[in-house]
Amino acid sequence: MKQKIILDLCGGTGAWSRPYKEMGYDARNITLPEYDVRTYQPPENVYGILAAPPCTEFSVAKTVGKPRNLKKGIEIVYHCLRIIWEAQYKLEKPFNRHTTLKFWALENPKGLLEYFLGKPTFQFQPYEFGDNYSKKTCLWGKFNEPQRNLLVIKPQKRTMSDLVEPMTFKRDFKKMAEVRSITPKGFAEAFFRANQ
Repeated sequence: MKQKIILDLCGGTGAWSRPYKEMGYDARNITLPEYDVRTYQPPENVYGILAAPPCTEFSVAKTVGKPRNLKKGIEIVYHCLRIIWEAQYKLEKPFNRHTTLKFWALENPKGLLEYFLGKPTFQFQPYEFGDNYSKKTCLWGKFNEPQRNLLVIKPQKRTMSDLVEPMTFKRDFKKMAEVRSITPKGFAEAFFRANQ
């Protein structure tokens, strides 16, 4: 039996697709430097797509440094959507109402991307899935909603220094951004359980 192909677009560490990989799916991390979503062509029969384009230009946290460049930011989002659309063209049967792509989701923190994609399909906080921090995150797409934990404990006010090794944390905003961009483990596992 063929392995189900999962594309993890702009996947970085591969945290979102890790539960799929661990369960034997053909999870492919389409991320720089090996792959570039701007030139990537999806293979035939993709089963599911996870997309996490960079949020730098859309984030409400961007208040210093270079001015926002929404056109630059939307370029990667566009190519993630292009790959999703290309995977949607194949129907199960010629007159079927369903494509062979079983699910897709595009993730970004709450911010300006809503002006381009509209209201998110699903919103969550990492602490709702057992990760002890907050970061309001939006998902757009076609997928089964992951089940939040029954007992949700909102974390006490935390800083990034709680997430990064205290001895190495010296207001390193690049390191903070890298750590916060990793898909929360609890959410990734819940998403996998809902979308297999």
